[in-house]
Amino acid sequence: MTIRSAQYTNVDTIELLVAYFRNPSLEIRNQLVEFNKGLVRQVAHRISRQCSEPYEDLEQIGYLGLIRAIERFNPHQGCAFSSFAIPYIRGEMLHYLRDKGSVMRIPRRWQELYNKGRKLRKQLTVNLGYPPSDKQLAIALGIDIKEWNECQLALQNRLPVSLDATVSQTVDCSITFGDTLPDHHYQAKQKFEEDRLQLQRAMSQLEEKTKAAIECVFLRELPRKEAAKQIGMSPMTVTRHLQKGIQQLSVLLEPQVA
Repeated sequence: MTIRSAQYTNVDTIELLVAYFRNPSLEIRNQLVEFNKGLVRQVAHRISRQCSEPYEDLEQIGYLGLIRAIERFNPHQGCAFSSFAIPYIRGEMLHYLRDKGSVMRIPRRWQELYNKGRKLRKQLTVNLGYPPSDKQLAIALGIDIKEWNECQLALQNRLPVSLDATVSQTVDCSITFGDTLPDHHYQAKQKFEEDRLQLQRAMSQLEEKTKAAIECVFLRELPRKEAAKQIGMSPMTVTRHLQKGIQQLSVLLEPQVA
């Protein structure tokens, strides 16, 4: 398929999605990624404003979600690709943030310094008549101000935080810590939908009669005699198509399962 180097259009994307659905290839997938990189940038910009993670890192992770969406999208379902892809892109970024936000091991030296610093702060407050500055505390502890600031930041950030605590909030969106945790019910539902789309894509590559036999017997659970009557063939022929279809589906689905 020849792609124009000029402005990409929605028609270009639809044509490529249909072509990829019929015959997946790395070349078409890369073109689809190029066409839809604006979706990744849009989500990355929004989430980067709500966390400390660099925009560039979020963008790279977002492309993984875009690729997953391309591989699972069925253009015949009547759903806009952007609506289908954004949850995948956003999900990859949030999972990345969740994984990076795992519990941090604090060096014992910093734990001891932090506890010593808290006691020393109280003593200096009494002696000076006012709370000491971080620089004064660092000097009293005999360490560099930079190390004292890092020590405080590490110990403060390991404290438990409510799942409802907002990471950051803008006019149109906010993310809580709970949003970054996996929803197992949603993941199971998403996995079921992905399996259904994969099976549907594989089924579309079967011969019409083989496809009809599998749909009647396995999906609609009709007796083989009834299936044969509806399709217009003998029960023995239905059995042959079922055997043929199962073999073909095992081959078509094997790369996706792997």
